[in-house]
Amino acid sequence: MDKLLLLGMNGLIWGLIIALIALGLAVIFGLLDIINLAHGDFFMVGTVLAWATLQWTGNFWLGFLIAPLIGLLLGALIQRVVIQPIQNVAALSIVATFGLSLMLQESVRITFGPTPRRILPPIQGTIPLFGIEYELYRIFAALVAITALAAFFLFLHRTRLGTWMRAVRHDRDTAIAMGIPAHRVYLLTFAIGFALAALGGVVAAPITTVDFRGGVDILPFCFMAVIIGGLGNLPGTAAAAILLSFLEGIIQSVADPTVARIASLVLMSAVLLLRPQGLFKGFTR
Repeated sequence: MDKLLLLGMNGLIWGLIIALIALGLAVIFGLLDIINLAHGDFFMVGTVLAWATLQWTGNFWLGFLIAPLIGLLLGALIQRVVIQPIQNVAALSIVATFGLSLMLQESVRITFGPTPRRILPPIQGTIPLFGIEYELYRIFAALVAITALAAFFLFLHRTRLGTWMRAVRHDRDTAIAMGIPAHRVYLLTFAIGFALAALGGVVAAPITTVDFRGGVDILPFCFMAVIIGGLGNLPGTAAAAILLSFLEGIIQSVADPTVARIASLVLMSAVLLLRPQGLFKGFTR
């Protein structure tokens, strides 16, 4: 019973972190119609920046500022140089982002080496929770993820830039006719997507392994969350990421992790067949 509770809690908290990353993917796809195969590597860059910040400054907490900021700048640069010239050609966007994924992986491997690294949790100790001793850092990670998710949706619905993003996503031509600078919105959108993934990487760095291939397993999970939540449905994507991760955590208490991932794929397939608009379409928006 304790193992079930522990894995369920781990899955729930990991799901909150994945929700940050999947939201970045959903924003880029929903607004730019870009199938971003490099998005998992944006997360990986965040974990590496967290590790590098700790090595260079001795202060892990600076990574929470440095990694999203660098992600924001890199995202803007990539959108301008790589995405903008091929934005209207879906096939080219797949090829371009796949190449970008390889470039990011190899750049990190050459710069920091191929050896996987670990970061000790900056907050040590445990706390009694539902009858078990649970790691304090994971609780902190959950709080950071929830705060970041809330801040993102507040930005989307309470700021001018967020309103522009929603307007362009809803009706691009009308938004442009009303004077909204669509090209600036596109650049901002891709930059925010990268920053969200990088922030997720910083939060996850003490929980997972810092590795130049660290985004390989993250990307399929994010795509499953986007599909199950409903294409373009941002709250649905976040909810689906949390649900999938929690279910996988529960299944792992009685079966192999591979079985848990197969169960997620089966759920995604069922959603595509029975409710292709997404599991949460019409419930949350």
